[in-house]
Amino acid sequence: MVIGVPKEIKTLENRVALTPGGVTSLVRRGHRVLVQEGAGVGSGLSDAEYQKAGAEIVSAQEAWAADLVVKVKEPIAEEYKYLRQGLILFTYLHLAADEPLTKALLAGGTTAIAYETVQLEDGLLPLLLPMSEVAGRMAPQVGAAALEKPHGGRGVLLGGVPGVAPASVVIIGGGVVGTNAAKIALGMGAQVTILEVSKARMQYLDDVFAGRVITLAATETNVAASIRHADLLIGAVLVPGAKAPKLVTCEMLSTMKEGAVIVDVAVDQGVVWRPFALPPMPTPPMWWMAWCTTVWPICRGRCRVPLPLP
Repeated sequence: MVIGVPKEIKTLENRVALTPGGVTSLVRRGHRVLVQEGAGVGSGLSDAEYQKAGAEIVSAQEAWAADLVVKVKEPIAEEYKYLRQGLILFTYLHLAADEPLTKALLAGGTTAIAYETVQLEDGLLPLLLPMSEVAGRMAPQVGAAALEKPHGGRGVLLGGVPGVAPASVVIIGGGVVGTNAAKIALGMGAQVTILEVSKARMQYLDDVFAGRVITLAATETNVAASIRHADLLIGAVLVPGAKAPKLVTCEMLSTMKEGAVIVDVAVDQGVVWRPFALPPMPTPPMWWMAWCTTVWPICRGRCRVPLPLP
């Protein structure tokens, strides 16, 4: 099989779908690997490393002409021209929140496999898992920085100091992202509340964190009450293959503290609050600030996770 690895061109995307080690394994299995020139630069991988591993360095058009194209992020508009019948595309797609790409894939007749929907018999999402771990661990770091006064935040230290209470971190969703966000937030000394719909998951979280986090059922009443005292609100909700449910209303957001921060990891699946576009200044004023991006792990381009080999 001819396998193509295009350079990612989505804004700020630094990752690459295949490392030189992956190339070596594929070549040994008899596959031909075409890597676009400069594809690995953002992850600290040179063309020479790929060539040494057995890859051919090619243009974007040649990489996209392969039988199987592996990417990190979904094709953007400039890449729609490469979508065609006979092409197998393997990448993160997040189609629930991207109607134009869905239509482009259908029009091109491309066979597209989304990393985030590959599921094992036990329900585990093995290809989404590592990125969720990265994003979850980043969320409190991003939130802590945004809470600093020069960045427009409340001027709150997550861990507090002797005589000053720690910050309140509220996490909506107790899956992989939420669990990893809680680990870091706890490590930074914050008071952590996780809102979750599954009783079994709440029991697991209570056990794994030895009672150090507050677990609440994600009812509308509990969400509203938790948001009112939150210094940092982290959205970590996932419904595989579908848009994230809108659990936070504009009315709830209007009750947040002055300078509170929202960090939404669910943004590439449609965000957890409604409306998505930040509303105009209401009365009473809305003081919170939001930080979200569809490509969280771009900031950790060297945190490489190998993909399964064909």
